[in-house]
Amino acid sequence: MSPGFRIVLRTITCLALVVIYAPLMLVVINSFNASQTFAWPPTDLTLDWWRKAVDSQGARDAVQVSVEVAALATVVALVLGTMAAMALQRYRFFGRDAVSLLIILPIALPGIVTGIALNNAFRTVFGLELGFITIVIAHATFCIVTVFNNVLARLRRMGISLEEASADLGASTFTTFRLVTFPMMRSALLAGGLLAFALSFDEIIVTTFTAGAREQTLPIWIFNNLFRPNQAPVVNVVAVVLILLSIIPIWVSQKLAGASEGLAGR
Repeated sequence: MSPGFRIVLRTITCLALVVIYAPLMLVVINSFNASQTFAWPPTDLTLDWWRKAVDSQGARDAVQVSVEVAALATVVALVLGTMAAMALQRYRFFGRDAVSLLIILPIALPGIVTGIALNNAFRTVFGLELGFITIVIAHATFCIVTVFNNVLARLRRMGISLEEASADLGASTFTTFRLVTFPMMRSALLAGGLLAFALSFDEIIVTTFTAGAREQTLPIWIFNNLFRPNQAPVVNVVAVVLILLSIIPIWVSQKLAGASEGLAGR
């Protein structure tokens, strides 16, 4: 690669990073901006907005709802996504490719289409009142895809030789899964679970159509308060906290994926 081409690549990379992270840095700075109208450049800095964010009952309630929804949706996704991945990888049956496509499809559909479809199904077909349970079900539909993809990729790399050896030694199917299969795909489950939790935690489009009037997740709370002058600075603070917390699952997932690839290559 010529030196000139390397310079071009570095320049494009730097520009891309600036485009991505400059708006995020603006949010961080405005969370300390003493001006309630976000005058730029800031003439003074303050921690008042951070204190108000800690005291905001609405923000705390929204965080609690989001954490509970994301946790339950992740548990459902881990169970169903793992079972689906094992069934499609370990067994051959008619319509196998079609089932795989149907499992992946929800995350490829526009969120507004999924939201409308779920809203109609909950209200008109099942007669459910929109609320906490409907949010969990809605989030699980696309969180399953994250777990499914992670587990399926791991199962394909693992092969079946160790499981067959375990069976030849007299181990039952459950014992083989507990002592052989599960330990080898544990990191994939953790990575998929972290990504599913993060995906559920910041989802807003599908949530808007399935939350009803009483339940409010954190993304919906942020959207509802973003254009209120008294709440906008607090929203910036909450956004900064979310940015910091979002780094954790992504970093852990990358570390797990890197460690898994290293082990697979040995």
